[in-house]
Amino acid sequence: MITDPHAPSQQSYGQSYGTAYEQMLEKVRYEGAYPTRERAEEAVRLVLAGLGRQVTGDERVDLARCLPVEAARVLTTQIPDTQPLTGWAFVKDLATRAGASLATTRWDTGSVFCAVAAYAGPDLITRILRQLPSGYALLFGRAELTPAA
Repeated sequence: MITDPHAPSQQSYGQSYGTAYEQMLEKVRYEGAYPTRERAEEAVRLVLAGLGRQVTGDERVDLARCLPVEAARVLTTQIPDTQPLTGWAFVKDLATRAGASLATTRWDTGSVFCAVAAYAGPDLITRILRQLPSGYALLFGRAELTPAA
């Protein structure tokens, strides 16, 4: 079981979530080909907690507004790191926290970021990518942004 001990505690699976969060979990389950909703939720909590430690400022607030309440709570309860991680360091950090392989964690990240991008839309994702160090664009399924010469 992949869990991040630093992420907010999970509700028992018997409790109901909001419809939007249930839909997000189903999207992640589909994108990640996870066998259960619980496995999809583990990925969501791990990756959103990690993203919450990276995204700051207006982008963080705007992203939280776009996400279902339960997902926004996971994102915003994290204290942003003082030293942002590159995309690859982000995946390595999540893998270490979860005790999972890099390949599994990379898969989880891509699956969750696909759902996050659907909620946030392309303009907000572009703003977030401009704020973050290199390597995140690929995690969001985009080409790496480069500054114009």
